[in-house]
Amino acid sequence: MGEGLTVSDWYPVLLKVEGRKCVVFGGGFVAQRKTEGLLQARADVRLISPRLTPELRAWAEAGRLLWTEREAEEKDLDGAMLAFAATDDPDANRSLADAARIRGIPINIANAGEAGEFILPAVLRRGGLVLTASASGAGPALAARIIDELAERYGPEYNENIEALRTIRGIVKSEVANPSERRALLQAAVTDEALEEWRSSPRLQDNAELLARLRQRAIDRKG
Repeated sequence: MGEGLTVSDWYPVLLKVEGRKCVVFGGGFVAQRKTEGLLQARADVRLISPRLTPELRAWAEAGRLLWTEREAEEKDLDGAMLAFAATDDPDANRSLADAARIRGIPINIANAGEAGEFILPAVLRRGGLVLTASASGAGPALAARIIDELAERYGPEYNENIEALRTIRGIVKSEVANPSERRALLQAAVTDEALEEWRSSPRLQDNAELLARLRQRAIDRKG
């Protein structure tokens, strides 16, 4: 470990796992939580366990994941982007972690986060908006509480905001050449008042009117 670093120094990152093989070892409720997050991100989930929770079995039967009904084997890791050791056997989890490291595959170890290569934060999804909170493995309950507070601040209406802002960003990038003005307009687009306006706003259908409104909002912000 480098000078000045501690076990709580994690590098936060969002990974694109769509269509990529991600292996979950275990079939209990911890494995279910890991699997649910992967399915939300459209990963190619491979589940290895002799037994499953009813929910996991339903997902398998619906074809949302590929279930191998047996105990874990090291070969199950081949070709994986990520791995999750979530069996109820700590020794098996450690053995799987060692096998993953040999293959250069990042692995998360359930209930022993700091022993793995990555930990999972608490997550709030609002369409394309993804908010996370973590206490670096020391306080999952605190992270969950923070996410609950964020859920009250950022409600389901932010699904619409994300889609509107994606449209606005595309228009500003294509119509405004000056980087400084572009930045000012995009900042003006995310004030609370602007976000309220963009929801189902007809202005998103008229580029000229939208840009005029953004420019006025940028002027108002400076004032």
